[in-house]
Amino acid sequence: MAARKGPSFFRGAWIPAALIAILVPRPAAYADEPGALMISGAAILDPVAEKLIEGSTVVIVGGRIVEVSASPKVVEGAQRIDWSGLTLLPGLIDLHSHLLLHPYNEAAWDDQVLKESLELRTVRAVAAAKATLEAGFTTLRDLGTEGAGFADVALRDAIAQGIIPGPRVYATTQAIVATGCYGPSGFDPRWDVPKGAQVADGVDGVRKAVREQIAAGADWIKVYADYRRRAGDPATPTFSHDELNALVAEARSANVPVAAHAFTAEAIRRAVLAGVLTIEHGFDATEEVLLLMRERGVVLCPTLAADEAMARYSGWQPGQPEPTRVRQTREMFQRALRSGVTIACGSDVGVFPHGENLRELELMAEYGMPVANVLRSATTTAAKVLGRENDLGRIAPGFGADVIAVRGNPLENLKVLEHPVVVIKEGKIVVNRFGIDRLDRRDPPLPPQPIRPNP
Repeated sequence: MAARKGPSFFRGAWIPAALIAILVPRPAAYADEPGALMISGAAILDPVAEKLIEGSTVVIVGGRIVEVSASPKVVEGAQRIDWSGLTLLPGLIDLHSHLLLHPYNEAAWDDQVLKESLELRTVRAVAAAKATLEAGFTTLRDLGTEGAGFADVALRDAIAQGIIPGPRVYATTQAIVATGCYGPSGFDPRWDVPKGAQVADGVDGVRKAVREQIAAGADWIKVYADYRRRAGDPATPTFSHDELNALVAEARSANVPVAAHAFTAEAIRRAVLAGVLTIEHGFDATEEVLLLMRERGVVLCPTLAADEAMARYSGWQPGQPEPTRVRQTREMFQRALRSGVTIACGSDVGVFPHGENLRELELMAEYGMPVANVLRSATTTAAKVLGRENDLGRIAPGFGADVIAVRGNPLENLKVLEHPVVVIKEGKIVVNRFGIDRLDRRDPPLPPQPIRPNP
């Protein structure tokens, strides 16, 4: 009798399939992982080497990337996905956000702080977190609730527990300001008007504020190293050397880093010497203080998109002559580029709409930063600021599985990041605009077949 052909026959003789599994070598396999993913076909951005990797499969098990290989091990029970034509990037990181704010052309900052209820602001922030995640930003450092107390801690924990969708959040809670150096302001001095941050003065006062915020759940401390004293006045330094030193030392004793809002050169200098990790805005940074930042390893988060948004709210449109503020911001950023200071993505989103964080990266490129460096500012560089350089910001074995997929090459055109086709956070597909995926759950693998993904 002629030998029958097919997968259950061996050398012309019939052999049970179970025996073939023993006799025929197969690729090594991971244990059964029903939530695992094997993503093939897509190019992969390597932000370190500034290139796209072709022909590799990304293997995600237990919320982590376990393999990036052209010949990956079999993952029993994995969802096999062919995303040919897409490019995979690490989930993006924004280091300066305000989930508890919404655009100032919708409501002035004073009105949000004084007139909107905490409940309304928190509900609005839930929608902001969802929009941020859908835009491909899987991690945020939220730099102050602006009068909304410790609501960012609740948002962080609700997201972490899977109650609401959103990015991974690093909470800063209330921020710390000196007496008479924050808003809302300009009221009759008889009235005690609520402030958008926690007021603290003196060495003992700032230490107490740091302790209170950390006890309430702060992952970072934010200090306003300068601010205007009266409406219409320019910003001036607000805390003494001793106060800043005490604030940073108290936070450091609890292993909590400090970010400093600082516009003026003197406030930047004081904050850097005190040991803060990041400078926010840096509007008037001189070459001297930028070099000091570089020497001390202090990172600049320039918030370019917020300055542009404020100019738009005043009636300016791109294409018209630049307003003074926009021009000066661009010039500061270009000084920072020349100085060699480390620059990370920090947009100040909340001043402008949540989900439009990418505008910060686009402006970095428009102002002269090489695109590869721009991408690093929101991936590897930002991850290092958070102390997660071995965990976030790359698609590599051992890293957390925060991945986005886009159509096109972001090294050639940042605008391909505007509408991510897929967003994966901690190994779970949370956004999928790819339509019909090509999946194959059978083992050994067969050519991909077009079927709808399982819900």
